[in-house]
Parts: sequence; C-alpha cells; structure tokens
Amino acid sequence: MGVSENCKGLILAMGSSVFIGSSFILKKKGLKRAAARGTRAGVGGYTYLLEPLWWAGMVTMIIGEVANFVAYIYAPAVLVTPLGALSIIVSAILSHFLLNERLPKMGVLGCVSCIVGSVVIVIHAPQEQTPDSVQEIWDLATQPAFLTYVVATVSVVLALIIHFEPRYGQTNMLVYLGICSLVGSLTVVSIKAIGIAIKLTLDGISQVAYPQTWFFLTVATICVITQLNYLNRALDTFNATIVSPVYYVMFTTLTIIASAIMFKDWSGQDVSSIASELCGFITVLSGTIILHMTREQEESNNTQSRTLTWFIGEDSMKGVEDEHLIFIRDSEYLER
Repeated sequence: MGVSENCKGLILAMGSSVFIGSSFILKKKGLKRAAARGTRAGVGGYTYLLEPLWWAGMVTMIIGEVANFVAYIYAPAVLVTPLGALSIIVSAILSHFLLNERLPKMGVLGCVSCIVGSVVIVIHAPQEQTPDSVQEIWDLATQPAFLTYVVATVSVVLALIIHFEPRYGQTNMLVYLGICSLVGSLTVVSIKAIGIAIKLTLDGISQVAYPQTWFFLTVATICVITQLNYLNRALDTFNATIVSPVYYVMFTTLTIIASAIMFKDWSGQDVSSIASELCGFITVLSGTIILHMTREQEESNNTQSRTLTWFIGEDSMKGVEDEHLIFIRDSEYLER
C-alpha cells in the first residue's frame, strides 16, 4: 500500500519547517561571528559571506524551501501553508538553547496568536486554480488588478528602501520585514510560474522557448536576492524569536492577498469564510502588537537595569569616599 499524495506533501512540509526554522539560528550565529570580525550586516557589512556557519544556514534554508516547493506539487496549499508555522516553533526553541534569547510569557502569547490567526486565514483562504501553462500565468499576471498590486508593492518597497530604511531600519524591524514580505509575495508568483514550466517541460511540453519563462526566472532571482539581503539585516539587528513569527505572518498574509488578486478567487467565497478571514487578520494583528510590546518592554527593562547598575556603582563610590573622609577626620581629631 503506497503513501498517499497528501501524506507526501505533509512529510515534505514538516521537514521544510524544521530546515527553515534551523536556518534562522545558523545564520544568526554566523552573523554574530562575522560581526565580531568586521562590519555588521545590519549596517551594510558583508563579512558574513566569509562565515561558514552562515552558509550552512543558507544551504539549510534552500533545502527547506525546495522541500516546501515540492510539497505544493503533492498537497493543496490549505494543508502545506499552515505547517510553515512549525518553523517559528523550531526557531524559538533553538534560539532559547543556542542563542540564549529568552522569550517572555507575553511574547509566547503573541507567537501563539500570530500562528493561530495565520492558520485561520490560510484554512479559509480561497482555492486557486492551477494554470496549465506559463502563458496562462502571464495572462493572469497582466490583469489590471494584479498590475495595480505590483505597482503598489514596488512603490512601497522603494519607499521603504530609500526613505524609511536609513532612518528607522535599526529601530523598527517592520521596515526590513516589510521589504522581505512584499517582495516575497511577488517571488511566490514567479516561482509558481517557473515550477509549472519545469513540470510541463519534464512532461514533454517544453516551455523553454517562451520569453515569459525567462522573465519570471529573472524576477524570481532579483526578488530572492532582495529578500535574503534584508532578512539578514533583520536577523542581525533584532531578536530571532521576534523576527521569525512576524516575518511568517506578514509573508503569509501578503502572499494570500497577492494570490487572491491574481487568480480572482475572492468572488467565490461565502460570508462565513470572509468573516473567518477577518477574524484571522484581527488575531494576527493582535499577536503582532503583543510581540512589539514585549520587545519594547524587554529593551526598557535592559535600559533600566543598566541605569540602576550605574547608580548603585555611584552610590558605592560615594560610600567609599565618605568613609575615607570620616577616617581622615577621625585621625586628625585623634592627632589633636
């Protein structure tokens, strides 16, 4: 008795989550080692490219992404996409033991809220129709509605890179993750087109001669490089246990929106599904706010701790000086 298609997709998706969750930690450790020897990635340095541990994380992430890509061939998106949340759990556990990055209880609640909300959104997301050729995907991609989304996405990404990243990149992780997630939604469309082209070519219907195939390949390459660059900066600047869930939430949400616009699946939804998706969005938003509040509170506590230590040190010095003055005065009194 053979393994069912859904079982194959399930195994691949779970394996993908383990690899991707581990890759965050490996790359973070590699970035830390690289920062100790040169310019940090968070301020534009590329020393991490010489760090073997960072490359181990990259290879691990590629394996995970390939497994995730193949999982979509065997199982529907409703089954595969929610399992991406497992990478957050893997990343959080490994961060605790390997990076000593502790996540407070409210942070755990934020992660759970993000995961639950994302799962609700994905489960109730509309089913997309699988195109039969690259040309069909091109026709879908050149629809006015999706072209509007592409123009809006590119405009926001450029605004984030040019205006917001120099000013707020080091203090607000949504700048880096916003770039990664927006570009990632375009990456998914391009990767899907490439996957269909490869599958059709292996089936004997060559898609190599179509210029759209090479166009999607070029777009995917540019988008992936951009994602990796800004994801590295986010990981180098902020806590990995916070970056992972927020990135997952934003990427998943924007990917669902992009797919819905491109494939026009929203028109077939009933009221209950739309209401469930709205509840999922609210849950995700709540989880993201909790995560931000947790991070800000943690930074505030660290600042207060450093300030308290300074004051204690100052008081101790004052005590030593006072005792020294008293000793001198007592000596003078005795001499007299």
